[in-house]
This record gives sequence, structure tokens and C-alpha cells, in this order.
Amino acid sequence: MLVTEVEFELPKGYVDADGTLHRTGTMRLATAADEIYPLKDQRVQNWPAYLIVILLARVVTRLGSLTEINPGVIEGLFSEDLAHLQDLYNRANGLTPHVLSARCPHCDRQHVVELPLLGG
Repeated sequence: MLVTEVEFELPKGYVDADGTLHRTGTMRLATAADEIYPLKDQRVQNWPAYLIVILLARVVTRLGSLTEINPGVIEGLFSEDLAHLQDLYNRANGLTPHVLSARCPHCDRQHVVELPLLGG
């Protein structure tokens, strides 16, 4: 069975305007639309680093008791939490490089080899 949602717990947590801490949430797998449509967003066109904010706002489906996840919520995350969600996004969507251990036939030393992603 294909798992389409992943639960997470933020290292620090998001603090809303009322001072409530939100740490647990759910992220769904990204669709092609999730990765394509944000490229048309003027904020992304003016500042490409903003892409991750839009992407996470689209795929984070729950964060604590918040009723809406929008770019403003993602902007308000602590940097450690943003990095945590970015890593989770990459792992959940198969965007992390695969590594394997290999032995050199010439020197007989063990090496870690990173396999490139398709299209990378």
C-alpha cells in the first residue's frame, strides 16, 4: 500500500500569534502540480529561495491545532524547523540521493558512493 502522508514532530515548534506552540503535524506527498504551480508565483520569480515556503505551505496538511497552513505560517517557522521539514519533504518524495558502499578494485579500499537522482 502506498503511504501518501507522513507524520512529523518539529524540533522546536511553531509559535502562533496567541503564543500556542504547535509541534506535531502531517505532510502529504507532493504532486507534479505542487512542484510546477509555485514557479508561476511572483514571489518565487522574484526570489527563487521562496519556493520552499510555497511548496511546504501546499503539502503540510496539519500543524498542531492550526486550521490553515499558509506561506505566512511557514515563514514563521524557526530555521531548524524549516530545515527539518525540507529534509522530510525530500525524503518522503524520494528526492534524497541514494548511497551505497563500494570497494575499489584497484586499491581495495571501501568507499561510500552517492548514486545520482534521475534527471539530476
